[in-house]
Amino acid sequence: QVQFVESGGGLVQPGGSLRLSCVTSGFTFRHYAMSWYRQAPGKERELVANIEGTDEFTNYADSVKGRFTISRHNGWNTVYLQMNNLQPEDTATYYCNRRPLENWGQGTQVTVSA
Repeated sequence: QVQFVESGGGLVQPGGSLRLSCVTSGFTFRHYAMSWYRQAPGKERELVANIEGTDEFTNYADSVKGRFTISRHNGWNTVYLQMNNLQPEDTATYYCNRRPLENWGQGTQVTVSA
């Protein structure tokens, strides 16, 4: 079945960086657009970034533009999220998923705090 395994989260100071990874299985990865989402405590899950499967066109939420970069490695069935200049408001659990959505993985926690 379709699976997503996110990793790379942690505790980082404001201004710091993290690189998240999401290893996928159970579908032909290169055929699907992939996205990163995040959910902060008490808030709804929101779309952070998206990358298409063929031309790898990307788009981002306004709140992360210029700071986050989504990329993918089709040979490794993996999607990445490079996060720079992290701020406390980026604190959330981060999830990846494909389009159309499948069941969610466990996510990876990102905490930005001094």
